[in-house]
Amino acid sequence: MPDAYSITPVATVVGGHHRVADDYQGGVESIIRLRADYQLDTLAGLEEFSHLQVLWHFHLGTPSDVALHARSPRNNPAWPATGTFVHRNHRRPNRLAVSHPRLLRVDGHDLHVTDLDTVDGTPVYDISPWFPVMGPRGAVRTPAWVDEMLHDYWSDTRVDD
Repeated sequence: MPDAYSITPVATVVGGHHRVADDYQGGVESIIRLRADYQLDTLAGLEEFSHLQVLWHFHLGTPSDVALHARSPRNNPAWPATGTFVHRNHRRPNRLAVSHPRLLRVDGHDLHVTDLDTVDGTPVYDISPWFPVMGPRGAVRTPAWVDEMLHDYWSDTRVDD
């Protein structure tokens, strides 16, 4: 195994969601604010893309949240127990995630986006444009529980409980 690797955030999420939630991630605008010490030309040409690929950290999680075992998604016994690397949440060893928000505009060091499933203050470790040609090749398959679990993930209106 290679040695541990240290990385520094390139940006921080400003605004958007203010609390962690499993669903209702859609329709919220936020800003990915690039570090002020980065030159603006590091973003040159980015405005030509509709979507970004953003690598970020579940900074509100703790090392004690990591779960290196199989468990049912959202602790729902109706869904099968699946391993740590099947889940896309803060229980992963490095608590890292990748999201694909829509880029609305670039304004100085600010990338205005929508549909970024992070919270205010989230550290961003990398930003790149989304190249569809580099996305999955061939048919994509997932088990039925994924669609069941995430049916409201991109909803923009919370249903009253």
